[in-house]
Amino acid sequence: MSPFSRFAVYFAEVARSGSLRKAAEQLHVSASAINRQILQAEESFGTPLFERLPEGLRMTTAGELLYDDVMRWQREFRVTRQRFDDIQGLKRGNVTAGLVQSLTKGSVADAIADIARQHQWLRLELTVDNSHRISQMIRQSEIDFGLILDPAGQSGLEVLAFAELEMGVVMAADHPLSTRPLLSLSELSHERHIVPGAALVVHERVDALYRKQGLAPENIIACNDIRLIRSLIAQGTGISVLSLLDVMTEVQENQLCFVPLRHSVMRPLTLALCTAPSRQLSRAAQMVIQRMTEVIEAMASVRPAGGP
Repeated sequence: MSPFSRFAVYFAEVARSGSLRKAAEQLHVSASAINRQILQAEESFGTPLFERLPEGLRMTTAGELLYDDVMRWQREFRVTRQRFDDIQGLKRGNVTAGLVQSLTKGSVADAIADIARQHQWLRLELTVDNSHRISQMIRQSEIDFGLILDPAGQSGLEVLAFAELEMGVVMAADHPLSTRPLLSLSELSHERHIVPGAALVVHERVDALYRKQGLAPENIIACNDIRLIRSLIAQGTGISVLSLLDVMTEVQENQLCFVPLRHSVMRPLTLALCTAPSRQLSRAAQMVIQRMTEVIEAMASVRPAGGP
């Protein structure tokens, strides 16, 4: 059975959806045709691949083993095709990458758009998710590379480039304190604080800072979405302690102001470009990684206006 056979496609879609009907709708074939392929395979293998339940189909242990192998075979086949392209010098390629939400706007997103414009032949598959999920995808060779936050302590990753972005106070551009070179939390006790939620990487740092300073502001706004936090700050709703990475574009466009913290002991946020150590990268992937490396190195030299 090849990784691109009709059965492999049918089987993988049923495994993902848990339903013959849903798989049929996704693949635009009849449910009976899919079921026939699965029944024939089960007879050939001599073992059931799915449990037939009232609510749908659930993979058996044999089905789970086969699904893992089909996914691996398909990934390896894509790599083989890329190698063929390299050998033949074809002007095409496929690059898969993952990135965190903070990078969907700004220099990284601009660079991706520029690459897409310059290389019309290039197929880009981009996944936006949290750092933990992207790290898993890198280790499992589901993507060529990923842009994640704070990779320290995560095994199975090779860091190709990184930038450390400091933590500070973010406020509206016209805020009375926006011209200050440095600020301390005690100077912000009268402000309404927008606190990053537990789902965000900066949450742990901010929470530790508040506890260390003994600050418990009233009427806080807790939010687990950086985009909404930026919007609330820009409208003068409050201030927030964030990483420069979270607001770099808005600061450069003078929509928000970033003021470093005085005597801050908070670790900077590390943005890292990572890949799997054993990953064999196509020329197309190497080209995109080189461009991303340049963007990250430029980020490392950015300093907020008004900062030290």
